[in-house]
Amino acid sequence: MLVTLEDVKRHTVVDSFIRKGNEFLGVMGYTEHSYRHINLVSNIAKDILEKLNYPKREAELAAIAGYMHDMGNVVSRNDHGISGAQIGYPILLELGMPPDEIAIVISAIANHEEQYGQPVNSVAAALIIADKSDVHRARVRNTDFATFDIHDRVNYAVERAFVAVDEERRTVTMDLSIDINICPVMEYFEIFMTRMMLCRRAANFLKCNFELIVNESRLL
Repeated sequence: MLVTLEDVKRHTVVDSFIRKGNEFLGVMGYTEHSYRHINLVSNIAKDILEKLNYPKREAELAAIAGYMHDMGNVVSRNDHGISGAQIGYPILLELGMPPDEIAIVISAIANHEEQYGQPVNSVAAALIIADKSDVHRARVRNTDFATFDIHDRVNYAVERAFVAVDEERRTVTMDLSIDINICPVMEYFEIFMTRMMLCRRAANFLKCNFELIVNESRLL
């Protein structure tokens, strides 16, 4: 029987590492990486491949990779994609996932960060786009606006973030609404330009063009 997203969600180690990793990031002042984030990324990654008519199993693997992608934060924020892949391997093997499928999932987890990530397969490409699209004020844990750093300001300024996939036009569009009274658009690019370039490479791997729309203006 094929391993499903629900099988992964029920695994006690997965659940513990997700919760504790998010807790540790909170201590360091990082944005939210809880169930809200991983479920959203899981759903978007799956949706991207489904809308582009990839096989259903690939879409399910994207959902699994999306759910597990931040487990490495339980070890360290640094290189958490790589440590997350190493943590995920024995878990997926224990659940009975075939080695070829494990290879796809852990490579996607290991390659989702802009510092070293690459869209090495369709699952990795979908995960990259899904993860980098989750910029939103709901992720900001700092309650003191006066002490916001640039990451807090950018996330808090984003009132809406949506990924649209057009299979006919072969486009993947990230559509953002930003309150420019909180954060000018230039600050978004100041910290997220490398992420957008990785998203473009990911979309190109899926044989799509990447578009970025901010406040109804196309910027990429």
